[in-house]
Amino acid sequence: MVRVSGATRIARITGEDSCNRTASRYGIHATDLGILWDDGRGGVLAAFGDTYGDGWGGHGGGPPHADWRYNVIARSTNTDLDAGLKFDSVLEREDGMAGQVLPGDRTGTPEHTVIPTAGIAVGDRNYLHYMSVRHWGTPGVWHTNYGALAYSDDGGRSWTKSETAVWPNRRQGWLSRFRRRDQGGHPFQMIGFAGVVDRRVYLLGTPSGRFGAGHLARVGADDLLEPAAYEYWTGSGWGSDPFAAAPVLREPVAELSVQYNRHFDRWFAVHLDEHRAAIVLRTAPELTGPWTDGEIVVSGAEYPALYGGFQHPWAADRPAIYFTLTQWGPYNVDFLRADLA
Repeated sequence: MVRVSGATRIARITGEDSCNRTASRYGIHATDLGILWDDGRGGVLAAFGDTYGDGWGGHGGGPPHADWRYNVIARSTNTDLDAGLKFDSVLEREDGMAGQVLPGDRTGTPEHTVIPTAGIAVGDRNYLHYMSVRHWGTPGVWHTNYGALAYSDDGGRSWTKSETAVWPNRRQGWLSRFRRRDQGGHPFQMIGFAGVVDRRVYLLGTPSGRFGAGHLARVGADDLLEPAAYEYWTGSGWGSDPFAAAPVLREPVAELSVQYNRHFDRWFAVHLDEHRAAIVLRTAPELTGPWTDGEIVVSGAEYPALYGGFQHPWAADRPAIYFTLTQWGPYNVDFLRADLA
C-alpha cells in the first residue's frame, strides 16, 4: 500500500506573484489546470484552460472582455522540481503574449469554451485532448458537445484540430433514437493518457463533469486519430463500443492524471474526488485494476475550492508525486510535492 506522508506547496506558477511572473511576461493574470506531459524534445508542456489578462476581476474566471483565451500552453525544461516549475516560453501571439492554442468550434455548434484535458508525445508528434464545453451547469456539472484530439508536429508551436478524432457526447447510429442515455454520458469526454505500452497508447476516460467513473481504452500508437481503432476494456476483454466499457475507477473521478511510477512499480491515478473535496492518489498493479480507494493528497480544508492534480512526468521514478493544483478563488495554479511511503 502506498501512503501519502505529507504534501508541500513548492511555488505558485501562474499569476504575477508566481515564480514565472506570467502577467507581465505572458499576459496570463489568471488561469487554471496545468496539464503536464513530456514533449519528446527535452521539455515538458503545460496546457492551461480559460485564461485571462488585463482586467481580470481577481477571483474566479472572467470577465470575458479581460483578454479571454480558451487555452494556452507553456514549456518548461527545468529539472530541479523542488525549485518550482519554471517556464522557458509560451506559445505566443503577435504581441508576444500567450496566444490561444485551440480555436472555438467553427461549425455553428453552441459552445462556451475549449478546455484541454490531457497531452502525450508519441514519436515526433504531440497530441492534445480537449473537450468542447456546450454549457456549464451547477457546480461540478457541465455538458460537452464532444471530446477530441488536436496534434502538433513542431513540438507544440502550432496545433491542428483533427477532423476525424472526435467523440460526440452521444452514441452514434440508429440506437440513439431509442435510448435516452445515448443523448449524453459518453464515458470518454475527458481523459488522462497513461502512456505507451508495447506500441499501444493507453488512456482512462470519464464523462463530462466531476461525478463519473473512470474507464480504460487503448489504441495503436499510429492510430490515435482513428476512433474506429480504439478498444475499450469491458471487464473481461477488449471491445469496440465505448458505452460497453466497464468502470475501473469508481466514481467520482475528475481532472484525471495517470502515469506509471517506477519507484513503487505501480500505476498512479491522481484526481479530484468531489465527494471528499480532495485530491486523491489511487494505485494499481495493472491499468485494469484493482485500484485502491484513494489516499487523500491535499484537502479542500487546506486549499479551498481546489481542483486539478496533474502529475509531472519527470518525477515518475521518485517516492513522491509532483503535481499542479488550481483553486477557484485565486484562479491560479500552484506546484506541489507529496511525499509517499
